Amino acid sequence: MKALNLIREFELQRMKESEIAKEYSERFLDIVNKVRLLSTSFDDSRIVQKILVTAPENYEASIAVLENIRDLSTITLAELLNSFQTQEKRRSMRQNGFVEGALPVRHHEEKDFQKKQVGSKDE
Repeated sequence: MKALNLIREFELQRMKESEIAKEYSERFLDIVNKVRLLSTSFDDSRIVQKILVTAPENYEASIAVLENIRDLSTITLAELLNSFQTQEKRRSMRQNGFVEGALPVRHHEEKDFQKKQVGSKDE
């Protein structure tokens, strides 16, 4: 009976819009591990499929890329979660201005380099 309740809980899981992949996977895998402890078979492909179906819209880009480059029936749970976490890091960097801040520094260095070249030609 406990296994059935856990499987029902597994089926009802949804990733929240505000939730990051690590939090969701920890919550999700906690249920999966409890089911497995009760000696109920739980295939990794079923877990991956469930995550793909319940992921919020902001992960659609990662899912689309994975669909184009891989057979989703063979992707591992670790690969899927790594893909989601990579997307989260990129989004976080953009929101915090790290990506935008890198360009002006490079541009500034190019101006300094050009000034040095002009100065060395005059000598």
